[in-house]
Amino acid sequence: MINVSEQHAPRSLIVTLYGAYGRFMPGPLPVAELIRLLAAVGVDAPSVRSSVSRLKRRGLLVPARTAQGAAGYELSPDARQLLDDGDRRVYAAAPPPLDEGWILAVFSVPESERQKRHVLRSRLAGLGFGTAAPGVWVAPARLYEETRHTLERLRLDPYVDFFRGEHLGFAATVEAVSRWWDLAAIAKEHEAFLDRHARVLHDWEKRADTPPAEAYRDYLMALDSWRHLPYADPGLPAHLLPADWPGVRSAAVFQGLHARLRDAGAAFAGV
Repeated sequence: MINVSEQHAPRSLIVTLYGAYGRFMPGPLPVAELIRLLAAVGVDAPSVRSSVSRLKRRGLLVPARTAQGAAGYELSPDARQLLDDGDRRVYAAAPPPLDEGWILAVFSVPESERQKRHVLRSRLAGLGFGTAAPGVWVAPARLYEETRHTLERLRLDPYVDFFRGEHLGFAATVEAVSRWWDLAAIAKEHEAFLDRHARVLHDWEKRADTPPAEAYRDYLMALDSWRHLPYADPGLPAHLLPADWPGVRSAAVFQGLHARLRDAGAAFAGV
């Protein structure tokens, strides 16, 4: 059986499973089916049940009965919105536009609610924002809608103002970008993805067959690794990035695995 590493924690794999296949099923995903589908990537039944309970407490999964009366779980409306928003990043195939502009998020939190400052900072960083100055965060303009949905869902929107514009600073934008984001750390994440999954794609490219169970396993693992990367990396235009940016290669590997394996894996998942 495949060992589930920290990179592929059971809770993360469950969210990935719903994102890839579960939300397209006609009803709730039965518990027995969840256990079968997670067993295929090395997660045992107790870990599935424990992880589902935690996702339920977080409001991401809600219990429901299938048409046959079996116990199951479906995505909450907030979780579905989260995944729908994420699709635009996770499955983006086109390069980012060259001149889309920026959004600035400026927030101010009263001292009596200072714990929300940390939440705001972590959420904006998790959405791919860079830090322009204390309390001032910057991101490509296309991230506005998803950011607005996220902050509204967390009831953090009263503390934030958004502005849209272009960079007119004294330093060149390419220099500013290197201050706003830790590009070296983002590059390492892309390299780690390539180390884990480029060889998988290479092996599939040598094969003529695509068995559903193998396709499902390799696709779910690749998607679980990949879906976090478009949030660490906001998708900056190539002219603002270092030469030979590994994000170009990692995106190509994911797109190759997606094209080759997603539909074959759907047959194993029962979609």
